Amino acid sequence: MGRATAHILKLQNKETVQFRPRDASMRGKIESGDLCTVAPIDIAEVNVGEIVLCKVNGAEYLHLVKAVDSGRVLIGNNRGRINGWTRNVYGRLIRVER
Repeated sequence: MGRATAHILKLQNKETVQFRPRDASMRGKIESGDLCTVAPIDIAEVNVGEIVLCKVNGAEYLHLVKAVDSGRVLIGNNRGRINGWTRNVYGRLIRVER
């Protein structure tokens, strides 16, 4: 299980979640330790530039949507790294509190 598994389960049950990610991959948009609020979302509602909680190749990320194509999204961080394509999107970042 990953660090976000419990949050993903709640999002799948249509609950909004809050947590504090601890890394620097989204620096500039989310700082390590910021309180992030994530609401459930259907993948059909996802737009380029949004930050989503998702799984890519089994790894859990709160990362940027870089592209959308045919019911899947391309995920990457705010430092230029691309994680890959996925259909496993669970929530959209709706608020960041420092």
